[in-house]
Amino acid sequence: MIKYPVLEPGAVIGVTAPSSGVGEELRELLELACSRLQEQGYGVVCGATAWTQDKAKSAPASVRAAEFNAMMADDSIGLVIPPWGGELLIEILEQVDFDHMKVKWILGYSDISVLLLAVTLRTGIATAHGTNFIDLRGKETDPVTAMWESVLSTASGESVLQHSSQQYQLEWGGGEPSPHVFNLTEITNWKTVGNQNVTMQGRLLGGCIDVIRHLIGTPYGDVRYFQQHYIQNEPILWYLENCELSVTDLRRSLLQMKLAGWFDHCSGLMFGRSAANRPMENYTVEDVYQELASELGLPVVYDIDCGHLSPQLTLVNGAFAEVEVRVEAEEAGGMEEGQKGRGTVRQYFRP
Repeated sequence: MIKYPVLEPGAVIGVTAPSSGVGEELRELLELACSRLQEQGYGVVCGATAWTQDKAKSAPASVRAAEFNAMMADDSIGLVIPPWGGELLIEILEQVDFDHMKVKWILGYSDISVLLLAVTLRTGIATAHGTNFIDLRGKETDPVTAMWESVLSTASGESVLQHSSQQYQLEWGGGEPSPHVFNLTEITNWKTVGNQNVTMQGRLLGGCIDVIRHLIGTPYGDVRYFQQHYIQNEPILWYLENCELSVTDLRRSLLQMKLAGWFDHCSGLMFGRSAANRPMENYTVEDVYQELASELGLPVVYDIDCGHLSPQLTLVNGAFAEVEVRVEAEEAGGMEEGQKGRGTVRQYFRP
């Protein structure tokens, strides 16, 4: 059975950096995020690792793991949100205390998805792939990002609905400063292989493919055990996002996941938008998606609100989800242009 934490009003947020910390030169971003969340009624406790960064990590692995373990064991802390991702979270996994972990939310993405996926696969505790702490520093929060509170406040046995965004951010740091952090300038358009409307459902698992692929073959990436012991062999609905992989590396990584059995008893796949999806020769990411859909005989949806081109949905590892994507008219008369490429994700917090 999946165990779902619940975000309580006025909860204390523990900010620890199991991957990268903020560092002195960007200290004001973390300070601003702390102030914004406190204004909204949350308590905020920042660990020492949140403020430091050296040699591509916030601190040595033992220090990062100890601070994370302490926050997960502390009853006064209601949820844990790292400041952002990084590069070397995988270094701490051997020192994470999975056996004595309290049931509380961990929220983040990018390199943090290594920790999220490992925790859910090992313990059956639901984890949340979504915004990081730093991106909550704005005077306003866009509607898609703001759903993190509604999703994490959903009670076990209940459901929560999220809609695709209207616009997304094309690149970091571009354009004029925005009161809600992101510069949302590009029209969102969810797509499907075959360009047909898609409906699919299953237990959500996923993260940043660049890093979660390294869990394959380790004690922290046993998808088959998770299916058998926690979700009674229900199908898995994968969501994946590519930060930096070339299209050929993406293809290799997906094949490795397939060969490792990660796509056994799978109901479909969703891919986030990515600035890394540049063609190699004439081999495109659409070719990758088409090949995967053909090999697995499964629906593939792409360019969803997930990953490094914000905003992004809050997707809960372990939750049962129903996904609908509309890319064409189902009835005579068709759809308005603004209705095409829209999607919804309803997550059921089913044990």
